[in-house]
Amino acid sequence: MNLFLCRFPQLLWNISTQCLRVIHMSQGLGITSVSDSHVSDITCMVVDSRYVFTACKNMVYAFNRNSKVCRVYEGHEHEVQFLLVFGNHLISTDISSHVRVWNIDSEEIYSEMTFSTDSFTLSVMMHPVAYLNKILLGSKQGIMQLWNIKTDRMIYRFKSWDIPITVIEQAPAVDVVAVGLADGRIILHNLLYDEVVMAYKQDWGMVTSISFRTDGHPVMATGSSAGHIALWNLEEQKLLCQMRNSHTSAVTGMQCLTSEPLMVTSAADNSVKLWIFDLPDGGGRVLHQRCGHSEPPNMVRHYGADGQNILSAGQDSTLRSFSTIHEKHNKSLGRASYHKKASKKSGLKRDLHKMPPITQFASELSRQSDWDNIVSCHRGLNVVTTWSYHRSTMGHYFLKHQRFNKGAAFNDSTAQVVDISSCGNYVIIGYSSGHVDKYNLQSGQLRGSFGELKAHDCPVRGVAIDGLNQLAITAGADGSVKFWKFKQKVLLNSLQLKMYISQIVLHRESAMLAVSLDDFTISIVDIDTRRVVRNFSGHLNQVTDMTFSSDSRWLISAAMDSSIRTWDLPSGKLIDCFLVDKAVSSLSMSPTGDFLVTAHVDDVGVYLWSNMTLYSFVSLSPLPANFEPKLLDLPSTYYSHTDQDEDSQDVTDYEKSKFKSPSQISDELVTLSLLPNSRWKNLLNLDVIRSRNKPKEPPKAPKAAPFFLPTIAGLQPRFAAPEDDSDRTEVKKSHVITARLQPLSELGRLLQECGASGQFAPVLSRLKELGPSAIDLEMRSLSPEGGGSIELMDHFMNFIKYVLSTNNNFELAQAYLGLFLKLHTDLIASEASLTEEVMKLAETHSETWNKLQTMFLQSLCIVTYLRSATV
Repeated sequence: MNLFLCRFPQLLWNISTQCLRVIHMSQGLGITSVSDSHVSDITCMVVDSRYVFTACKNMVYAFNRNSKVCRVYEGHEHEVQFLLVFGNHLISTDISSHVRVWNIDSEEIYSEMTFSTDSFTLSVMMHPVAYLNKILLGSKQGIMQLWNIKTDRMIYRFKSWDIPITVIEQAPAVDVVAVGLADGRIILHNLLYDEVVMAYKQDWGMVTSISFRTDGHPVMATGSSAGHIALWNLEEQKLLCQMRNSHTSAVTGMQCLTSEPLMVTSAADNSVKLWIFDLPDGGGRVLHQRCGHSEPPNMVRHYGADGQNILSAGQDSTLRSFSTIHEKHNKSLGRASYHKKASKKSGLKRDLHKMPPITQFASELSRQSDWDNIVSCHRGLNVVTTWSYHRSTMGHYFLKHQRFNKGAAFNDSTAQVVDISSCGNYVIIGYSSGHVDKYNLQSGQLRGSFGELKAHDCPVRGVAIDGLNQLAITAGADGSVKFWKFKQKVLLNSLQLKMYISQIVLHRESAMLAVSLDDFTISIVDIDTRRVVRNFSGHLNQVTDMTFSSDSRWLISAAMDSSIRTWDLPSGKLIDCFLVDKAVSSLSMSPTGDFLVTAHVDDVGVYLWSNMTLYSFVSLSPLPANFEPKLLDLPSTYYSHTDQDEDSQDVTDYEKSKFKSPSQISDELVTLSLLPNSRWKNLLNLDVIRSRNKPKEPPKAPKAAPFFLPTIAGLQPRFAAPEDDSDRTEVKKSHVITARLQPLSELGRLLQECGASGQFAPVLSRLKELGPSAIDLEMRSLSPEGGGSIELMDHFMNFIKYVLSTNNNFELAQAYLGLFLKLHTDLIASEASLTEEVMKLAETHSETWNKLQTMFLQSLCIVTYLRSATV
């Protein structure tokens, strides 16, 4: 069993995944359900009233309630590319133009058709409205054919356009379909007469999708490979308006909602948008959208101490924030631009001011509402940009030193690493030229540079600031780690490592610095002693990123060998390792320790992994030297039976090797019980709890006279007299008398049996089984008034001595003794024998506490010395 397990649906945010997602239109495109995962990417999808059908490789799946696979259709030899629901039948077509008609319920093949790819390569198929048992097939040769699937024969062959047909959509009028061609033409064709009703052409390349408005407006919408959308007025036969730059890539899907002025589009830019047609020119505007990075992320980091937000910088030059709680909290901080206003006017696709992608960034929650709190480096630039998470936009400053404007010697210098102080006031920047500069984030002004000329004579590979703003650490590519006074920028010490450095990561709370080297090893440096305290080796390729757990016990590293390794710092051993399909480019551990977030090479998704130690037992013993890591799938909820068997086998192996700690390690050590605090901590406060929880007396209704007054039987009926209160007083007195005649309680019986032998283990076991109220009742029953005796109280004090002598269940003995003294203080003071036993018990208790206090003081002295002494 691995430490980290994929959690789904937290794939933040990637619509081109291997799972179905049902999105609610009226809730801002919020996800309502997520299906099981497929073994590969989904190639096509159709929906009917009962099932959702998907194609993956050469398999077709039917999902019930959008989540569980209920039917599987097997038989295709090649990848399935088109699906069509036709009544009780499902039609599937693979890339070899082989068509199969399935019976949905029986999963049997109804009929098959095969076309020659030389003369008729299937590119699209649809069912014309009111054409019984017929489907319309389009080909890459520009030919359309009408087939009857019941008789399995071709009805009609339409005229050819000699241009590949990319899409066919049913028009609101019967017998008319819209045909989209690869050259940008859109043809409204009458199937009954084989005539062209009208034709249009868009200048943006291939037609990728077509849809018709059905809310009373004669408008046809067409999508293009350039990401533009055109709206055509069918009555006036002209272009109504253009929705340019609707997407940054080809529009892959388009659907106008029935009888509503709404349209949903999807594209290859990893986005889904909901448009509403309410503009004066008839165009649409974005009502809701869900989008992620259009290109793979370069870096991911958690933002804040709660671990609920993740910052991600992608190769599309955008900076985004993803929420682990709900998708409604996701937001985009915008795209990096040299001139924000000019970029906004020109649009995203024609933006001439777009900056290169972000390669590294740093963030700090402090002062986020006062000024910019995120700084980022860009590929190939010596300019560092600032961002505001609070305002969700790019910041005001472009941090660039004047030295880079003076000569050509610094033209090739780039900003490579940044870090922000914990107070949120300062940022330090490391350059490939070896310079390290310090800036004020509030004013954007330079506050000095480290070193006389340069901090390093080589490119700077890492910078870090400690938690108290006392120390700045810089790492050079030559293997040198330098420690500077943060305020004075004076060099304090330098550490030379054995190999070149690729990057560093600092855990401020523990003062541990992780340094990855070019020989694929990782060194841990204590910045207080400035020494290497741990060395980890095992990666077979370059280390791409590292992150500490919140308590700094684990270091998690990823490398280009597609492995993710977890190192235990106290033991210096590898405790977990697994492989993924794509190498991890960046990772970050949540400050709360519940999730690990990863970004992968050539993957636009951001993935979450759950920490399994929070949910179940996971063996943290060191892995053997010959351990072979297993390949884990990216986030999924789908498990085959073989996977479940392997997981159960792993759990069994770990359970066999599970170490069971003894109940007491040593008699010299004080051992606490495993009982929860609620079983003993509130024993002295039971009276207060009962009075606080006592319900208020409800208002009493006025006493009504009975319908029948009570009478006394006899010859002459008489009314019965009211009861006398004196009888009740006598009853109360009788209860006091009979209390002394009650039998011994279970606790009293056990004390009496164990008093002679002096072994009170059964008494302790009995008390552990009782709750606070039951323990209080048993304690009260020890006194003579409660049915006990002086001898039982004497045995109970001997029981406390016995527990204290074993040094086990120490807190239980204190709680039981406190309750006993609270209940029977007056009786103990009046009885000489009990007073003598209490004095002996006090001596035993004082002796036990003195030993414990000595151990506490010794430990505190050692800790104080280690914190204050100079090693």
